[in-house]
Amino acid sequence: MSGHFTIFDIAASGLSAELKRIQVISTNIANVNSTRTPEGGPYRRKDVIFEATNIDKDSFENILNSAVSEEDAVGVEVKEIYNDPSPFIKKYDPQHPDADQNGYVSYPNVNVVTEMVNLMNASRSYGANVTVIQSLKNMISKAFDIGR
Repeated sequence: MSGHFTIFDIAASGLSAELKRIQVISTNIANVNSTRTPEGGPYRRKDVIFEATNIDKDSFENILNSAVSEEDAVGVEVKEIYNDPSPFIKKYDPQHPDADQNGYVSYPNVNVVTEMVNLMNASRSYGANVTVIQSLKNMISKAFDIGR
């Protein structure tokens, strides 16, 4: 049965990572027109970097039950949220309070279309992990029904 709980852990790690990605994407979209931030300058787009991670590789249950090898017990976590170094978008608007000496305003390096595509991908990945958990719950339930 420990293998089933490991699958739950792996899917849960995927849910957690994709949820963080969705939050970052949502923040990017919300700040698409933010020309002034507390740090100074326009908002800078953020992105997440995922990293494979072993889930409870040293737990007593996994050491005792070798049915799930260390290589099989891989999940995902957010390794880093980084600032996208691509240049800001310059627009000519000399009346804007944040315009430079030449009348140009620096807007965030956020492309809403790209963010929406990323949001759809993250949402689908999140949904796939939910489906894994639901399928596993159904299989366990059916196994208990057979045992009755």
